[in-house]
Amino acid sequence: MTVTTTQSNFRAHINDYLDRVNDDDETVYVARPNNRVVAVISQEKLDWLERACRAKEGSLEFAVVHDQLIRQHILMSKL
Repeated sequence: MTVTTTQSNFRAHINDYLDRVNDDDETVYVARPNNRVVAVISQEKLDWLERACRAKEGSLEFAVVHDQLIRQHILMSKL
């Protein structure tokens, strides 16, 4: 699931947002000045995304990472 907020709101409620990232596996998008946006994700989610980038398609590692990203609702499964 994702949440979008402003930079000032994020700053005012940083602990709440960070808890949502870690405890509820949320992705928080923070709108910044000049149409810039930053995403806050958990270390675990980042680790899986980095592994996906390194895995060779068709390998067991790729299959494991792909399955994990589907379980975390980062990727959609093919029906």
